[in-house]
Amino acid sequence: MKKKNIAILGSTGSIGTQALQVIKANPGFFCCEVLVANGNADLLIEQAIEFKPNAVVIADETKYQTVKQALSPHDIKVFAGAKSVEQIVEMETIDMVLTCMVGFAGLPSTIHAIKNKKPIALANKETLVVAGELITKLAQEHGVNLYPVDSEHSAIFQCLVGEFDNPIEKIYLTASGGPFRGKTRSDLLNITKHQALKHPNWTMGAKITIDSATLMNKGLEVIEAKWLFNIKPEQIEVVIHPQSIIHSMVQFTDGSIKAQLGLPDMKLPIHYAFSYPNRIATPFERFDFTKYPSFTFEKPDTNTFANLALAYQALDKGGIMPCVLNAANEIAVDAFLKEKISFLKMSEVVELSMSKINNKINPSLEDYFSYNTEARAIATSLI
Repeated sequence: MKKKNIAILGSTGSIGTQALQVIKANPGFFCCEVLVANGNADLLIEQAIEFKPNAVVIADETKYQTVKQALSPHDIKVFAGAKSVEQIVEMETIDMVLTCMVGFAGLPSTIHAIKNKKPIALANKETLVVAGELITKLAQEHGVNLYPVDSEHSAIFQCLVGEFDNPIEKIYLTASGGPFRGKTRSDLLNITKHQALKHPNWTMGAKITIDSATLMNKGLEVIEAKWLFNIKPEQIEVVIHPQSIIHSMVQFTDGSIKAQLGLPDMKLPIHYAFSYPNRIATPFERFDFTKYPSFTFEKPDTNTFANLALAYQALDKGGIMPCVLNAANEIAVDAFLKEKISFLKMSEVVELSMSKINNKINPSLEDYFSYNTEARAIATSLI
């Protein structure tokens, strides 16, 4: 396998730091070519000194001089600002772009990477949630492959290898249920952010962890799956699987089901996206069946966790609604993390925001940006 030069957009986040561990474990196969961070200058500097990329970008322009001075002895190019985040993917030396910036912010750079014919390892699910129709069309036009990094979508992708000509009957997206599985709405009245940030199985960034606790993360994954695998909403079923070992399943038209299993470790789907179609040996921990004598499954409680139902509603309505859902949720989660609203209030903000915006079918790229701004303003006014 030819050595791949990887650009990591969001290198200081949870996925980005784990991607660097994958590169470190496989120096003969992967090289860190570009690192991009939003505002964590200290960690970006530390990463750059260790991995020696060709270039780094700090989106926060006020941190430019700090990064520039720290890296001046290391022959590493330093850029800053939102435009640089988009333009850096034009580098001819980049073989693959890992997009793991959180939220809507990851959309422009992903579009730019696709237009520059860079294969995408997609960890920014909001890109397909917000503009799935546009992104998949662009990828087809430019002959660009999208390799899913979410553990669930990576599992589906792996189950479909060798099956691409066989029609899918149903996809089962598994969910751990988060830290509040089995709780009632009355149980959740006084939940704190510290409680919500304690995921039982996965180590993730704050925003994704809160989304997991509200089941919004699973709702976003439903929308992402629709675009990645070209299926209908009614073909996607969410199943609570508290052990988080079966990462997702595909049911074919003959009734057979394929599942992908493994420990809850994001390094595995990152590794697979980087190395596809090859499988390269890893030093990561192996799964032991004797430690998991049983797997259990439940239906999700959409009365208590309304965000999953709201995501299906947005997907059914189509048009601009998934963009509105995502924008309102980003504002609500941020407010919860800042202790401005309660846990249950988050889904209320999302639902009300969706009700206040008239849907637009077949939106343009400019529409996505304008409706994103409008939805954020509405959600902010509700807090």
